[in-house]
Amino acid sequence: MARKTKAQQIEQDNHQAALEFFERTLGALPDPRRLQGQRYPLRTVVVSALMAMVCGCDDAEAMQTWAEANEQWLAGMLDMPHGAPTQDVFLAVFGALDPDAFSAVFRAWAQMLALRLQAQGKHIAVDGKTSRRSFDTQSGKAAVHTVSAWLSEAGLVLGQRKTETKSNEITAIPQLLQVLDLRGATVTIDAMGCQTKIAETIINGGGNYVLSVKENQPTLHDDVAATFAEANEQRQRSVDEQPRPDVEVFEDIDKGHGRVETRTLSLCRDLSWMTTAGAWSSLDFVAQIVRQRTVLATGQTYTETAYFIGSDPEASAESTCSAIRRHWGIENQLHWVLDLAFREDEARHRANNAAQNMTTLRHFALNIVKQDPDRKLGVANCRKRAGWDRNYLIKLMTGASQ
Repeated sequence: MARKTKAQQIEQDNHQAALEFFERTLGALPDPRRLQGQRYPLRTVVVSALMAMVCGCDDAEAMQTWAEANEQWLAGMLDMPHGAPTQDVFLAVFGALDPDAFSAVFRAWAQMLALRLQAQGKHIAVDGKTSRRSFDTQSGKAAVHTVSAWLSEAGLVLGQRKTETKSNEITAIPQLLQVLDLRGATVTIDAMGCQTKIAETIINGGGNYVLSVKENQPTLHDDVAATFAEANEQRQRSVDEQPRPDVEVFEDIDKGHGRVETRTLSLCRDLSWMTTAGAWSSLDFVAQIVRQRTVLATGQTYTETAYFIGSDPEASAESTCSAIRRHWGIENQLHWVLDLAFREDEARHRANNAAQNMTTLRHFALNIVKQDPDRKLGVANCRKRAGWDRNYLIKLMTGASQ
C-alpha cells in the first residue's frame, strides 16, 4: 500500500476536523423525516447545503449543482449512497426541518464562538429585516421578517427569531433575548423595541439596555425632551423652582465621504422630570444626541436630534455615544451583506419552513466567513474563493470549529 504524502495527510486531518465540527454542531439536530423512504442522512443534506452556501450558492438549484461538481470529494466526508442531494431534497429537508431546533443549534455554536473570541465590551445590537421576496401572494403568506442579534465586536450573528409582520417584533424580541446570554452585555434596540417588557427582559438576563425613544412612546418622548430642554434653559431660576438637571456631554467629529458630522451626546441621570420613570426596569439615565452634518461641496448643514433611555449606572456619555453608533453596524455589516453578498432579498424559498431555515443557514455561512483571521477580501469574494479553492473552504470550516 502506497504511503500517504504529507499533503494528503494534512488534507485528511483537515477533513477529520471538519467532520468533528459538523458532528459537534449538528449532532443534536432532530430529523423531522420518517425513516421510510429516507435516501440521505440529515447531516449529509445540511452539511452539503452549508458548504454550498459558504461557496456562494444562494438557492437550492445552485446547491445541487455545486454538490454534483464536488460529489467525489464530498463523498470522502459525508454518507452519500445516492450521489449528491438534488434541489428537491434540499427544499424538502429545509421545508420540514423544525426552525426553532435549527436556530437553537445555531445559537449554541455562535455562543461557543463568542466565548472563544472573548469579545470585550459585549455590545449586542437587535434589529429586524424582511426577506422581501419570500412572500406568496397565492397562499396569502406574508414575507418572512426576522429579528437578529448582532455581537458587534466580533461581527457575529448570535441568534434570530422569525415574526409574521414587522409589528410583531415587539413579541419576537423578548423571545430572542430570553435565549441569549446577556450577562454583562449592553443591548441596543431601535424605537420599535422601546417597550417596558423588553427592558425588563434585558435586565432579568443580566444585561443593560440603550433604547431609542420616538413618538411611538409619546409620554416618554416628551419627558426626555423636556429634561434636556430644562437642562439647556439658561434663564435665572428662583429658589422655589426645580434646579436645572445636570448633564454630561461628549462630542465626536467624523470627517469623510464629502461631509463633516458632529455628534454631541448629552447624558442626564436626573430623572425628576420623568413622569414615567418607574415603569422602566432599572432606568438610570436619559440621553440626547444631536447630529449635525455639513456637506462640504455645498456648505449645507443638516441637524437632527434623537433621544434614548439607558440602564447602566457605569455608562458615560462617551460609551453611550459609542454604543448608539455601533448599533447601526447591524445594518451595514449584517443586513446589507445579506442583501448584497447573499442576495437574500431575491430569495424565493417559500414552502413550509424553508425561508426561515435558509435565513439561519445564511447566518451560519456568514459567521463562518467572518471568522477567517486572515480575510482580506469582502464577504462576496471570500465566498467565491471558497467555491474555487477547496483548501480554503476547509480552512474556513475548521477555523470555525476550533
